[in-house]
Amino acid sequence: MFFVPMVAMDGWMMADDGGGGMVTSSQAIRKPFPRIRFTNYNRALQSPLMMTNNGHTANIVLPLTNNGQRAFIEGGLLPGTFEAQSVHFHWGSANSRGSEHLINGQRYDVEMHIVHKNVRYATVAEASLRSDGLAVLGVMLQAVPSLISTHFGLNRILDRLPQVIEYQSSTTIAGRLTMNDLLGDISTGRFYSYNGSLTTPDCAESVTWTVFSDSVKLPRRQVAKFWDLLDERSLPLINNYRNPQEINGRPIFQRTLI
Repeated sequence: MFFVPMVAMDGWMMADDGGGGMVTSSQAIRKPFPRIRFTNYNRALQSPLMMTNNGHTANIVLPLTNNGQRAFIEGGLLPGTFEAQSVHFHWGSANSRGSEHLINGQRYDVEMHIVHKNVRYATVAEASLRSDGLAVLGVMLQAVPSLISTHFGLNRILDRLPQVIEYQSSTTIAGRLTMNDLLGDISTGRFYSYNGSLTTPDCAESVTWTVFSDSVKLPRRQVAKFWDLLDERSLPLINNYRNPQEINGRPIFQRTLI
């Protein structure tokens, strides 16, 4: 999905009507646009977390939190309550950026996806067959040379990437980690949202997307660890992103209130 520039009114929901891929108007919806509500995002996940190179990405299956419940989200444009299931990443290469969403024409180096399942459905597989089945949070990661990172959560994950270079290799991420640690200090009150599809086959139309406007800055040397991973053919696992898709008249909503 390609995000076009929009002018928004703070605290209100804005819709781009698409117009066949071109911006023709922006209109205020006559009600406040609610925030995403995060529950158990501040609780430690049961450890250790397991990260696996599945030949397509580095994937982390999310366990329960230390209170025996899952982290979950509500609000925004979400049609229900959605439990956190997994985290994975899309990236480019040393010569290209790899986010799957463009914001105001800008592509970022890496995009992190936090996949959630509607509590109405028993499994992710079942949820992927339903139009209200899945919700994905998209977080843009920006590589910055010579940066000293203070992003505790992502540093913990990226430090373990050298352990999953080979296809089907796995590693544990030990120690205390919360879902909030993954989000860092981005403003979760500013985001885009739309109804769309998964970006990996079979690209099921089952996802409510929430893509945060803010990006996370990380040292380039940390981001570069993604480029060392190998796929099932032992070839470099790079540029594992889906190209932007046409809007096709689909409304995209933007929340600007912090």
